[in-house]
Amino acid sequence: MSELVPEPRQKPVVPMKPMGINTSLLGYIGIDTIIEQMRKKTMKTGFDFNIMVVGQSGLGKSTLVNTLFKSQVSRKSSGWNREEKIPKTVEIKAIGHVIEEGGVKMKLTVIDTPGFGDQINNENCWEPIEKYINEQYEKFLKEEVNIARKKRIPDTRVHCCLYFISPTGHSLRPLDLEFMKHLSKVVNIIPVIAKADTMTLEEKTEFKQRVRKELEVNGIEFYPQKEFDEDLEDKTENDKIRQESMPFAVVGSDKEYQVNGKRVLGRKTPWGIIEVENLNHCEFALLRDFVIRTHLQDLKEVTHNIHYETYRAKRLNDNGGLPPMTVETEENHESNL
Repeated sequence: MSELVPEPRQKPVVPMKPMGINTSLLGYIGIDTIIEQMRKKTMKTGFDFNIMVVGQSGLGKSTLVNTLFKSQVSRKSSGWNREEKIPKTVEIKAIGHVIEEGGVKMKLTVIDTPGFGDQINNENCWEPIEKYINEQYEKFLKEEVNIARKKRIPDTRVHCCLYFISPTGHSLRPLDLEFMKHLSKVVNIIPVIAKADTMTLEEKTEFKQRVRKELEVNGIEFYPQKEFDEDLEDKTENDKIRQESMPFAVVGSDKEYQVNGKRVLGRKTPWGIIEVENLNHCEFALLRDFVIRTHLQDLKEVTHNIHYETYRAKRLNDNGGLPPMTVETEENHESNL
């Protein structure tokens, strides 16, 4: 009986190596202009950024957002000026503004929410806010699955939620912990201690440490979340923010005062002017730099790649892998019957 000889295994075809390009001979290529091309295109289309403010009544949420963007963005009203008291928020309201600086346009939307915690019954008071956030994901998802979808889908998703903590100096209220526990699953939360000028420096330091510990013990992840650090450089930078800066202890003010010959935003007290942008007085400048100058793009990316993707996967899974029915697809389905 002849022995079977296995056929020799063919070697995989190895593609020819690309010929090396001698850049010294060919000269400048221009790859480094890609960044400039992207910059020009982005400047034409502009940016979207949607920020939500959440917290109990009377913590100056609207005032702080106005201070953050150096304009009256949280109350778009022709009848309101800086000298008048900001009206109380009674419902979730999205107010859009276009801000331009150095040729860069940003469509900023501030989502103002009603203050909570002073009602007789505060049970499940986070639900309307959580519902609003999810509704924006649903709106984006329905646009995304349309056959003839828009070239640029309007983005109303909440990229950042500033959660205002009362400066008690003691501990977080159970309501705050419950609220943040629910919201942190669907949006980027940045905790902020409001009206920090009511505490001494020692009280502020101790309160910040206590808040960080309570959030950790209760498993509440605030932005920047540890699991989303992309590399060692990110981790080192974000660890410093998580362990030292968070939560930002801030003071907001729409009013300007003269200090040493300069006009500054501040709050007047019997002891002097508290300068909003002075790091010796409060951490407002750190919050502004963090939200706008260093992490704005990352806030948007985490919203899209993590929070929205989690919502999208769940919706598709609940729907048996099929996209949610939109008005357009329902009409097409009915016409085919």
